[in-house]
Amino acid sequence: METLTLANGSQFPSMGLGLWKIPEASTAAMTYAALGCGYRHLDSASDYGNEVQTGEGIARALKDGICKREELWVTSKLWNTYHKKEHVRPALEKSLSDLGLDYLDLYLIHFPIAQDFVPFDKKYPPGWFFDEDAENPAIQFAKVPLLETWQAMERLVEAGLVKNIGVCNFGVSLLRDLMNSADTVPSVLQIERHPYLEQKKLVRFCQESGIAVTGFSPLGAGSYLELGMAQPEDSVLEESSVKDIADSHGKTPAQVVLRWGIQQGTAVIPKTSKPERLEENLDVYGFDLSESEMEEISKLDQHRRFNDPGDFCEAAFHTFCPIYE
Repeated sequence: METLTLANGSQFPSMGLGLWKIPEASTAAMTYAALGCGYRHLDSASDYGNEVQTGEGIARALKDGICKREELWVTSKLWNTYHKKEHVRPALEKSLSDLGLDYLDLYLIHFPIAQDFVPFDKKYPPGWFFDEDAENPAIQFAKVPLLETWQAMERLVEAGLVKNIGVCNFGVSLLRDLMNSADTVPSVLQIERHPYLEQKKLVRFCQESGIAVTGFSPLGAGSYLELGMAQPEDSVLEESSVKDIADSHGKTPAQVVLRWGIQQGTAVIPKTSKPERLEENLDVYGFDLSESEMEEISKLDQHRRFNDPGDFCEAAFHTFCPIYE
């Protein structure tokens, strides 16, 4: 498996299993199966609600000798309600406990959105509503400077609880501000990224700044169909150019789209709940796309964002919450 080299020399696997929306009942088995067929990068988050089950899959794989802990790259994310400095370490420790791990390889700020704290014993994971039983439930925002949260993240590295720290869903302006004020440059930026949303300038800025990029939802619309945030006709896998390139290489459209992301020097974390898809998604290292094929796929860019809090928060959580212009 190809890796990306982070600023501190860490080797970051370019292919990972995204654990978002994998049902709790099947998460442990999917995690174990993924490790069994060669995955070494797992992308989790407290908000996904399945870290306990992810930990069970990891523990079983370690016990059975499939891999060693030091061979794994495990990522988790700090949820919006834990941005105050006094809540950052307890939130991490909760994830570590659920995952059954002593440390994380990467801990990310999930969104540049600070929400009012919800105690662990009240609701975990807390989700977006401050009080879903309220007469008019809504998101409640907290006035927490980004630097406060980041400095608390830096303390986690100093404590040996986290190897690397980074951010999700940030743009260039937020990254610039953070880099100009913090002691530690983010190791990784995780963003929605697929041929319909290439984000070329943002990726270039990161790569020139020594920040690795991970693309979530690298296959595009598929992750959002069941949420009503995309339609089947929105799938990049149905594009004739993608199908033609796949046929020429004897690969599936999904493998071609994943290869496009990896060949641009980014990591990808496709989610699947189907064991048979695990090996297919992993089988993207035995071929290369030509420069013209890469350009053909990049021409599909529509600046189409499926995961936008400025859209879904108002519809689902009764609160307008934009983070992108």
